[in-house]
Amino acid sequence: MTSTTTNRPHYFQAFYTMVGPSASERRQTIKERYAVPENFLEVEVKDPMTHGIARHTNKEIHILYSPLYIFLGVGRKMYTDYEIICRTNLPTFKSKQSSVRRRYSDFEWLKDHLDRETSHVTIPPLPGKVFTHRFDDLVIEQRREGLERFLQVVAGHPLLQTGSKVMAAFIQDPSFTKETYNYF
Repeated sequence: MTSTTTNRPHYFQAFYTMVGPSASERRQTIKERYAVPENFLEVEVKDPMTHGIARHTNKEIHILYSPLYIFLGVGRKMYTDYEIICRTNLPTFKSKQSSVRRRYSDFEWLKDHLDRETSHVTIPPLPGKVFTHRFDDLVIEQRREGLERFLQVVAGHPLLQTGSKVMAAFIQDPSFTKETYNYF
């Protein structure tokens, strides 16, 4: 038997002629490459700042890490907060740019709240709680990186952007308090 081949058009030929080449087949123009994206969300966690009262002086101090800090010791009222910077054009966020400060306990509250708020999204873990050397530069930096990863994942999730009652406020509202948004 001899086989004959016919030049039949590809099934999607009509669709191809309607829409043109796919994005992978067409090169971007310079304008397309450097234009503002249609939708974007950038979230950074940076500038950790340690606050509190040193055990031996009863004076409020704002320190990062120094030999004096080791000499004074760490009091129970010490904590570190982090600056959250957000740049976006998404309509679910009230401001295009914002900067707020949040503590690790605020992130714990957000994770707990998101876990209760949705069953359709797996909320990633926070960096672990630290009990020793928690004010060392390396520990603070590792925690900052972990908090940034966490926030980028949850803030970038479309269901959490539109369905969460607290996400945008946590990232952008300078007067945010856990008590104001405690629905559970």
